[in-house]
Amino acid sequence: MNRHPAPISNFEFSPEDIKEAVRRGRLLSMEIEFSLRCNFRCPYCYVPREDQLKNELCLDEIRDTILQAKALGARKIIILGGEPTIYPHTLELIRFMRGHELEVEIFSNGSGITAEFARQLHAMQVRVVMKMNSFDAELQDRLSGLPGAHRIIHDALEHLKSAGYPSAEHFLAVSSIICPQNIDELPGMWQWLREQGIAPYFEIITPQANARHNDWLMVDPLELERFFQDIADMDRRLFGQEWEIQPPLVGNKCMRHKFSCLVNAQGYVMPCVGVTIPLGNIRQQPLTRILAESQVLKDLKDHRHTIKGPCHDCDRAEECYGCRGAAYQLTGDYLASDPLCWRNCRTQKLQCASAVPQKRSAV
Repeated sequence: MNRHPAPISNFEFSPEDIKEAVRRGRLLSMEIEFSLRCNFRCPYCYVPREDQLKNELCLDEIRDTILQAKALGARKIIILGGEPTIYPHTLELIRFMRGHELEVEIFSNGSGITAEFARQLHAMQVRVVMKMNSFDAELQDRLSGLPGAHRIIHDALEHLKSAGYPSAEHFLAVSSIICPQNIDELPGMWQWLREQGIAPYFEIITPQANARHNDWLMVDPLELERFFQDIADMDRRLFGQEWEIQPPLVGNKCMRHKFSCLVNAQGYVMPCVGVTIPLGNIRQQPLTRILAESQVLKDLKDHRHTIKGPCHDCDRAEECYGCRGAAYQLTGDYLASDPLCWRNCRTQKLQCASAVPQKRSAV
């Protein structure tokens, strides 16, 4: 299939837009969780147990938060979870956002993407990111924590394709985590996605929550470097795509703290899903005040002056601050150098080696 390669991902805005957002204290996007309820039990996920899911936002609170984000300049709302397609009001809220001229993107494991659901997403030009970690059914089910997950994911992909995804107006991506169990097959998956016109979105696991208890999922940083470079070489050779390797995203840059934030299902505002520091709650303060008064966000936006150690002195520091989530989860300091960055592992070998748990077989 000879399609023009889809963009790798869609998180980044132009450097000019980002600089202006920082200067004016504005948003360009916002991530939001409608609910953390999920039918998958991925061993690397941060979603809590069902009995911990309490006091989640109501529809009016979600709508109001979205409008506050738009007033702050947000152009795009990214729906996270839990699993958004099993939340009963997702399509209703998407219609609300599209009615307010907001771009919408949804991350999904595919559970609720029936043929009709896919047609409605297509009609509203929703950008869809499907979660898929392996072509192998047994491994996919294992990494989803649910027997039959492989079939759910592939059925959803077929429904999306039948509805008209992907196309120039209908962005479709596949999100994959990198782990020892799938790392050998991911280059082939990358090529397959490119040839399908689907954007590959591969990322290093953030070592938090469930992932901290499942160290069999962790990949050594120097092995990650080789993997990133192999993908970069292939992408250049086969698809004419040129990019520099840097964590945590393959072929992309994560600078979201300059222009985005997360509102979780209980109304807490955080820098992102990895930097789990509550900045405030939208039930108690308006979003504009929470963001304006947060020293954490001020530090992250001024990362060239605030980040510590080798990340501060790195020759790629203008375009990369590693994974702030990995830094926070492994050191307790959101401004620490990223312990999972291969560059840091070459300059601080012992510290990085101790930061990554020793791999062992899953039970």
